[in-house]
Amino acid sequence: MRAVVQRVTQAKVQVAGAVVGEIGVGLVVFLGVESRDTSADAEYIASKVAGLRVFADQDDRMNHCLLDIGGSLLMISQFTLLGDVRRGKRPSFTTAAPPQAADLLYEHCNAQLRNMGIRVATGIFRADMQVQLTNDGPVTILLDSHKLF
Repeated sequence: MRAVVQRVTQAKVQVAGAVVGEIGVGLVVFLGVESRDTSADAEYIASKVAGLRVFADQDDRMNHCLLDIGGSLLMISQFTLLGDVRRGKRPSFTTAAPPQAADLLYEHCNAQLRNMGIRVATGIFRADMQVQLTNDGPVTILLDSHKLF
């Protein structure tokens, strides 16, 4: 499972012109699910995201996590994070999980975060989404449950 995590001052996602998810200060997570992923991968990503210390403390050091600041999270399913272009210029998505399996793990990750007390807004799985965000910093963190980076 792969995630791109961005610290934001605000973010929203629209589908067909309607806002379906919106947050203020917090994190936007773009999540890609691989066919080899399990619930353990979703739990790993949820734990990492919830505990990421990317928010400033009183000394302006990145020392607080989302829970510490009472921030929110916008989770966006994005299978294109698994696009492999090592052998050309057209991405291959052969490692991406089939939609039904990916949706179950995506929702499991969201449930884990909610169970930790985090407000989670989402896009719509498999929809054509327009995401607007203000990256704060900018701060962008890459996560991989298989620890490839």
